[in-house]
Amino acid sequence: LEDLTRPLLEMLEAVTGMESTYLTTIDLAEGMQHVVYARNSRDLQIPEGLSVPWGDTLCKRALDENRPYTDNVAEVWSDSGAARDLGIQTYVSTPVRTDDGALYGTLCAASSQRLPMAPSAEHVLHLFARLIEQHVERERLVEKLQQVNSELRTQALTDALTRLLNRRALMLELTRLPALA
Repeated sequence: LEDLTRPLLEMLEAVTGMESTYLTTIDLAEGMQHVVYARNSRDLQIPEGLSVPWGDTLCKRALDENRPYTDNVAEVWSDSGAARDLGIQTYVSTPVRTDDGALYGTLCAASSQRLPMAPSAEHVLHLFARLIEQHVERERLVEKLQQVNSELRTQALTDALTRLLNRRALMLELTRLPALA
């Protein structure tokens, strides 16, 4: 995911002109948002590894209000302490979802200056989010396949009733052990 995301964040910076671009994950059970990867090129710094309560984030506000872009954060979300502390003026965000529609995280860009949104920037933001969604889903599928393969390997080498190694496992060990000697 990192190998895909870092170049996308760099391209997102070029398209939007914003000084901070980042990918987050959201843990709804814990109510936390985590900045996984970030690119910071000027004054505004959104640090990687930052974890913040989900309820007070600009990302949540943008999703709840269906407002993916604003160039006047101080007026639109004047009660956001994080935005005020970081000096965010312009903000753009899009959700990153899993194949079942669950919220995985957000792809965001922010600036300490008021910047207009280029017409193509929103399209590029959605395209990059989709690429990340597909990659995350592919990683999940690979993880599931590895888990299933491990279970199949265990089933193939053990007796289902006793959980002891079966004849096939014994034959494999008999060929492996002489090689160790």
